[in-house]
Amino acid sequence: MSAGGAQFINPSRQPDLWRLVWMGLLSLTLVACSGDRMDDLRAYVEATKAKPGGRVEPIPEVKPFESFMYQTAGRKSPFDTWTANTGTSRKNAVPGTGPAPDDNRRKEALESFPLDTLRMVGTLSQKDGMWAIVKAPDGLVYRVARNNYMGQNHGRVARVSEDRIDLTEIVPDGLGGWQERQAGLALAE
Repeated sequence: MSAGGAQFINPSRQPDLWRLVWMGLLSLTLVACSGDRMDDLRAYVEATKAKPGGRVEPIPEVKPFESFMYQTAGRKSPFDTWTANTGTSRKNAVPGTGPAPDDNRRKEALESFPLDTLRMVGTLSQKDGMWAIVKAPDGLVYRVARNNYMGQNHGRVARVSEDRIDLTEIVPDGLGGWQERQAGLALAE
């Protein structure tokens, strides 16, 4: 609509005008960035292609594999059961002899955790003896006295002192029997 030759811009059409201005500026920016500026890359590729090629090393000689035939005459089979014939005080183990865990004994709570995951955090001393305070990975705190069991190797508490718990574990000896092993749990710092 014009009044006296002057044109009025409709205020409701003003956002369309700004959108056109922004689109124009964006188009000019994209056109300015679209030049082919790869002359230096092309020159580098041509210079590299012009260099003489290098010498290819020959393939290394493959040595034939020497096979080994295992002769069992006079040798022990690697699949037989191991026996201790070392001449030490330990004789050939006979399954069922020596110390063995008591399978009829009711398991205690601390026997479900490996010994290295348990932490001794303190002691408690009363008239009837000394107890160790042990924290388990489940976050609970347990009271342990002599003859209690802990750890997954049938560990029986032999002694509780102010800074240590001494245990006697019963572990497999690898020959079908069992052997005793000393272990301990020190007070955590």
